[in-house]
Amino acid sequence: MESTHRNLKLRHRELRSQLAESTSLRIHRSLSWLKAAAQAADADTRFIHLWIAFNAIYARDFEARDTFGEKGLLNRFLGQLVRLDQDDLLFDLVWENYAGKIRLFIDNEYVTRWFWDFQNGRVDEETWKKKFVRSKKDAQQALALKDTTIFCTILFDRLYVLRNQLMHGGATWKSEINRAQVKDGARILAAIVPAMIRIMLENRTADWGAPCYPPV
Repeated sequence: MESTHRNLKLRHRELRSQLAESTSLRIHRSLSWLKAAAQAADADTRFIHLWIAFNAIYARDFEARDTFGEKGLLNRFLGQLVRLDQDDLLFDLVWENYAGKIRLFIDNEYVTRWFWDFQNGRVDEETWKKKFVRSKKDAQQALALKDTTIFCTILFDRLYVLRNQLMHGGATWKSEINRAQVKDGARILAAIVPAMIRIMLENRTADWGAPCYPPV
């Protein structure tokens, strides 16, 4: 991960003068958290740092969130990335890794919101299991059809559940209970966030919106 960060940092310096100030700020912030993730000693901290690195490149200001909602903004961002991904970086990444950590992560019931809805009594067991099976089939179909946007939407829906569990204090640090999903989630983000930054760097005129908390 350190070599990936170093290469992206050099590419950012080369192209900084050609980037919109807001885009350059997003990438600069994201790279700082990628570096922190590479130095993290445990999977929990690594995942959190990687999620912040992701958040730095996609999060929009509060007005946009009020208009589209958090999930709507995420889906718009993923769709824009895929449209601009002329080299199919994201598709190649998920295709090459699907048989390993990505499939295991998508097949992990503990990172689905329906499982936790069932645990909290909001849906019955039949309902959550049907939704879980359906989403796995949708992911497989999206990959077969090379629909990277749909596949990444399903993948990030899982990642977001894990993010909420960690960020909202729903897990113990270095707990043995959720090791598999935390480790897999960190590995996935460690691969996918740098690919997203590369797409942003190579599409220098694209509008990624105003970032949160501009420097003042």
